[in-house]
Amino acid sequence: MLKFIGDVDISRVKSFVNKISFFGGLRIWVTFFSLIFVGSAIFVNSGKLAKITLDQTSIWWFLLAIIFSFISLLINAIAWKNLLFWLGYSSTKIELISLYLSSNLFKYLPGGIWHFVERLTVLKNHIGSGKALVSVVLEPLLMIAAALLLVPLGGWQSGLGALCFLPAICLLKRFREPLIRRLESVKAGQLRKIYDASQMSNGRNNLNVERNDYPLKVLTLEALFVLLRFCGFWFCLGAFSIQNSIQFLEWLSAFSLAWCIGLVVPGAPGGIGIFEASILILLGSNVPEPFLIAALLCYRLVSTLVDLIAFICVSIKRAMT
Repeated sequence: MLKFIGDVDISRVKSFVNKISFFGGLRIWVTFFSLIFVGSAIFVNSGKLAKITLDQTSIWWFLLAIIFSFISLLINAIAWKNLLFWLGYSSTKIELISLYLSSNLFKYLPGGIWHFVERLTVLKNHIGSGKALVSVVLEPLLMIAAALLLVPLGGWQSGLGALCFLPAICLLKRFREPLIRRLESVKAGQLRKIYDASQMSNGRNNLNVERNDYPLKVLTLEALFVLLRFCGFWFCLGAFSIQNSIQFLEWLSAFSLAWCIGLVVPGAPGGIGIFEASILILLGSNVPEPFLIAALLCYRLVSTLVDLIAFICVSIKRAMT
């Protein structure tokens, strides 16, 4: 394998990558093929999917999925609030929980960054664009680190489980600073397409990320968020009676890994298609595929519905005050 890599013409690889970038970027193509994969799986199993029926018990499973998914979203908002406190923001001028819940629905808009844009728009006027930018840079990293810590619970998987500790290790001070600068540069590059370049450079307050402590509380809250998110997925599996097809921890491990992939490769709004394709690839051979597809479609519906409910609740609250 290494010999093959060494024989590759680097110039041809670069040319291929440039062509991919020219036609919309690698993430767009990954999303495109993921959607094709999921779509073909739905088409192949369309006959069996049409025969699946739901009873009254399934409705209760779905209600539990909605409740736990909504609680997970609240925990995620609390984690982001604590991240801002960890970064040094202590003012109460902004209702951070409401801001997070009301903006989360925007991730489904084309581009997949509009929830970040909304938060930056509000935060930069109070804490400066520097702190605001780092808050939206660190949050996905913390979520990924927390989710990957759950992957080894399903087994070491030929060494993959050991690699899942790396993002959490990268949050140590020694490794955190260069990583933040790199991620900040990437995210700023995306946001400059929307904001004026000067707005994304120097904020009113320079952010000091030279902290000695580890963001353990935020990481713990993010892990709880992923666990509750998984519970929502688990209840969708229960609606189709496939939750016992494999062990609970194997479900958790596969979900956490697929969820991370959907977050890292957000070519489609909300990672649609990436998560579903990842689950089908990881578990499709161990679980009845028609029922797994049905559960995935229901989970996507539940997740989107929860984001919509949160948006409506915050809108009603703001209208009443």
